[in-house]
Amino acid sequence: MHTMWKGSISFGLVNIPIKLHAATENKDIKLRQLHKECQSPIEYKKRCPVCEREVERDEIVKAYEYAKNKFVVLDDEDLKALKKEQEDKAVEILDFVKLEEIDPIYFENSYFISPNDGGSKAYGLLRQALEDTGKIGIAKIIIRSKEQLAIVRVYENTLLMETIHFPDEVRNVQDVPNVPENTELSKKELTTAISLIDQLTAEFDPDKYQDEYRTALMELIEAKRNNEEITTAKVKPKQANVTDLMEALEKSLESTKGNKKKTTKRKTVSKTKKKTS
Repeated sequence: MHTMWKGSISFGLVNIPIKLHAATENKDIKLRQLHKECQSPIEYKKRCPVCEREVERDEIVKAYEYAKNKFVVLDDEDLKALKKEQEDKAVEILDFVKLEEIDPIYFENSYFISPNDGGSKAYGLLRQALEDTGKIGIAKIIIRSKEQLAIVRVYENTLLMETIHFPDEVRNVQDVPNVPENTELSKKELTTAISLIDQLTAEFDPDKYQDEYRTALMELIEAKRNNEEITTAKVKPKQANVTDLMEALEKSLESTKGNKKKTTKRKTVSKTKKKTS
């Protein structure tokens, strides 16, 4: 399993060298966009609308737009120094809480935690302590240049870190439009709804749920592929440095004939003038 982050996690005076591994993967089927006429992939280029030309990577800088068309430019050196300063800090567990106290709206990405060299005993200690207390840890970590709030919990005998949103990243529910305050419901309607919920209640089995759209899309792709309903992108023709020899000769010959006719005409006119004079 690919290691995406190395560092350490601590609680109190206990320090655990760890590695993070992505616990989930995105299995969305990525579809490319082709030019309908020639079936070639569409290119997306970075272009400056003022200079009216494509810009190279080394010509691009990062900036924060604090007002319309007004920016604060941030140098790469500034960002690297800030990132290094934060990454050098160990992941410290700040508090221990109960999992049910955190609403699922806060959860973001999941990462498996494995012990790095020399960290197995401390890893086992934290895992056992969390299991015995029924608590989870609240910590902070820098991942991909962004400070993240995270929880540390036990998942099937493995420590798991889940990044969670900061409170100001969760939008105010009061801003949701058209939510009714109170709805008048008859006792029969409510009883029927509760009965339906009871009938559909079951233990959660993740294997029961599949991405039916993704499966159907892959079946469609494979069917087209097996029936050879495929296309190959056209290769952009290279500009030849050498002009077709026969074409060049023919054009040269025509040009020479034209020049010869003009020269003959001039000589004829010149002779006629001499005779007249």
